[in-house]
Amino acid sequence: MFRLTVVSAGLRSPSSTRLLADRLTDATRATLVARGEQVEVRVVEVRELAHAITDALLTGFPTGDLRTALDDVTSADALIVVTPTFQASYAGLFKSFMDLVEEGTLRGMPVVLAATGGTERHSLVIEHALRPLFAHLRAMPVATGVYAATSDFGGEGSAALDARIARAAGELADLAAGARTRVAPRDEFADVTPFAELLARGSA
Repeated sequence: MFRLTVVSAGLRSPSSTRLLADRLTDATRATLVARGEQVEVRVVEVRELAHAITDALLTGFPTGDLRTALDDVTSADALIVVTPTFQASYAGLFKSFMDLVEEGTLRGMPVVLAATGGTERHSLVIEHALRPLFAHLRAMPVATGVYAATSDFGGEGSAALDARIARAAGELADLAAGARTRVAPRDEFADVTPFAELLARGSA
């Protein structure tokens, strides 16, 4: 079973962010099913976890639905993340949620990066904000980021948006096919030589 987790950080309901998340999910699911995968989709609606996120940042202990959401993210075979754009960057609530993801748990995770905004002027948010964040988390974003302005939904940019969605879905399926067995996180600065071997070397 292929586990696909979708993180949607829209602040309103309904929202264009959730609409884009759903379209990316449908395209990715269809691509994976066409390749013979059985797909389980889990959706994390960050807006619904806002109070729990604040509590967890203050106490350091995510609980309840928030703990489940974080587990859904770190145990997935692939991620789709979508955030609205504010001040030329990702939403603060989205960043607060990602701040609760334990370090190292997204290493090697295939992910589609996506964002929504009022105009095309903010399209570089994916390259300037989202991609550096997930590089720091050691995830593996696909090459195609998907940005959708308001005019892309049913307007002149609709066909181009559909093409980007399809391309990103295919890239995620390709990347995930080679990453189903991910390396367990480890301390890169730890001495991995067994202690018994060190003793043996010392007595030789």
